[in-house]
Amino acid sequence: MSIKNKIQQGVTLIEAMIALLVISVGLLGIASLQITAMSQNASSLNHSQAVWYAYNMSDRIRANTAAQFNNYNGIDTSIGYTQDCMTLNCSDAQMVVADAADWETMVETLPAGQGIITSSPDALLGTVLQVTVMWDDEGTGAAGTNCGPDPTVDLTCYILTVAP
Repeated sequence: MSIKNKIQQGVTLIEAMIALLVISVGLLGIASLQITAMSQNASSLNHSQAVWYAYNMSDRIRANTAAQFNNYNGIDTSIGYTQDCMTLNCSDAQMVVADAADWETMVETLPAGQGIITSSPDALLGTVLQVTVMWDDEGTGAAGTNCGPDPTVDLTCYILTVAP
């Protein structure tokens, strides 16, 4: 028997196993990419809703009479508001409470969603209102009322300034 007639066996099996390993690593990478994309999509949706809720409240503030502008200061959706002006005729002051109740319903759809309105002085505009929408964007179960670099509070915030 000569060396020319010897047949090599098992090489195809090794090549198939290596190809399977390469494909498996590629599929794991695709799955990881898909999970990241879904997470970022949810984060983008929450941010878009927060922006819309802040602008909605700023439009409500502007729609009420100018005399009620400062009465929106101190609205906090964690307090709980009840006022229905859809079926009843309300005064301008009652409309402030109705706006807070409607805003509370909206903001609560965000994960750990909260809304707060505060006033602050402005050199050019006088007193302005800051409409703040907060939510737990990372899904860590964070709560509180603080935005920013505080490591104990993991809330994402969107702040909109409303001038009189």
